[in-house]
Amino acid sequence: MAKLPDSSILKLERYLPYRLSILSNKISSLVAQTYKDKFALSITEWRIMAVLGEYPGISADEISAKTQIEKSILSRAIAKLLKRNLIERSVAADDKRRSEIVLSDTGAAVYKEIVPLSYQHENDILQCLTEEEQRLFSDLLDRLYHHAERL
Repeated sequence: MAKLPDSSILKLERYLPYRLSILSNKISSLVAQTYKDKFALSITEWRIMAVLGEYPGISADEISAKTQIEKSILSRAIAKLLKRNLIERSVAADDKRRSEIVLSDTGAAVYKEIVPLSYQHENDILQCLTEEEQRLFSDLLDRLYHHAERL
């Protein structure tokens, strides 16, 4: 194979989408061990519960939009959470075509146990940054997120 000029080679380890994806996977894997070992929850299942803790009564479509979890994967995870009685689903009073999902009492208890652990993991991960760097990093992530939505 002929040697390509440097400008035509993608330096994957320095490519932003790749770096963000790898970082996200590493962090999710670290945090997921807690959810998996102690609560037998997958990353996807916990993300659904986390969204429901903040936005009770939303639909599966709304959960998908907030988490960016593909609908078929989301559907399977919701089915598992329903089977374990961690969430409940009901028909919306104002629109019979829409279902609303909430944490069950058991799910809310699990959620209340996981939230402090999640914050502890976040603190552990961000420990390598000063408080000022953490604020800046958060602001930069917000800017990148909003810019990417406009593209």
